[in-house]
Amino acid sequence: MDITIHTTALPHDDPDASLAFYRDVLGFEVRSDVGQGRMRWITVGPAGQPGTSILLAPPAADPGVTEDERRTVTEMMAKGTYGWILLATPDLDATFEKVQAGDSEVVQEPTEQPYGVRDCAFRDPAGNLVRIQELR
Repeated sequence: MDITIHTTALPHDDPDASLAFYRDVLGFEVRSDVGQGRMRWITVGPAGQPGTSILLAPPAADPGVTEDERRTVTEMMAKGTYGWILLATPDLDATFEKVQAGDSEVVQEPTEQPYGVRDCAFRDPAGNLVRIQELR
């Protein structure tokens, strides 16, 4: 089989703040932005990698999600336990400095992990954990 990862989704509760983080802080391209108000689906991705995207979507927008499920998703997002993504960069220190300068919530400064990777972590405006790993 020939399968690639095309798009992954992360929730947002403030599309403008999420867009500013992924576009202005991480430097991702905006590929599409549809909808209005808080009901916006924004697709972003790294420059030069048109085949890989992140869909920033309103949480629990599916009509099949119950009110209890919506409440649970909202509570998990507020605690930062709902969504996360792992990114990679060849220069972790420079990336960390740039993201930190964007007033992002630092979860972990660059650290050599016991399992053999060096990484750092932030929270995006929706509370999603964004781990950035150093490519070696």
